[in-house]
Amino acid sequence: MSFGKPLLVAVLAVFAPWASAEKSSDEGTPPQVLVETELGSFTVKLLPQLAKDHVRAFLRRVNAGDYDRTTFHRLIPGEVIQGGDPITKDPKRTADYGRGAVSEVHIEHSDHPFARGSVVAARCPTDSDHDGTQFFVLLEDAPVLKGRYTIFGEVVSGMEVADAIGAAGTDLGRPRRRIEIRLRVLP
Repeated sequence: MSFGKPLLVAVLAVFAPWASAEKSSDEGTPPQVLVETELGSFTVKLLPQLAKDHVRAFLRRVNAGDYDRTTFHRLIPGEVIQGGDPITKDPKRTADYGRGAVSEVHIEHSDHPFARGSVVAARCPTDSDHDGTQFFVLLEDAPVLKGRYTIFGEVVSGMEVADAIGAAGTDLGRPRRRIEIRLRVLP
């Protein structure tokens, strides 16, 4: 069976960005992801040495555009911002925000400190063995999370934007307005 050159080109176009990100992490240069919002952007360096399965799953979803148009749906000023729930693409389902895409990747614990700027996989409170595709950024140190969550990245630039998102105004932890995100792997 011959697939022909057009199909091969299409397959390579789909998998090339993820393969190059995987390659860079294998060579010692961790991949970076730009998180863009209307309030500005911040850059996350992924940490495959701490959580290779989480990094692989995150990159796959970033390259597929799965996070685009999701929102930061949980904000605790000065503490945490959380996003990445696919349900947040639908503004009519605000009551369900935070419930999507949980329990997908086995937790990868490490001794890395849960410091300000850490990017952490969110999980369903009833499943202590798996994380989902949602993530949160720590706006302050949170050593109490050690042994309970997976760190898979850290903010390396634009932390002031993460702080601004956290301070955007909330009603019981939910933002008063939609803060949509777009993620892309940096070259």
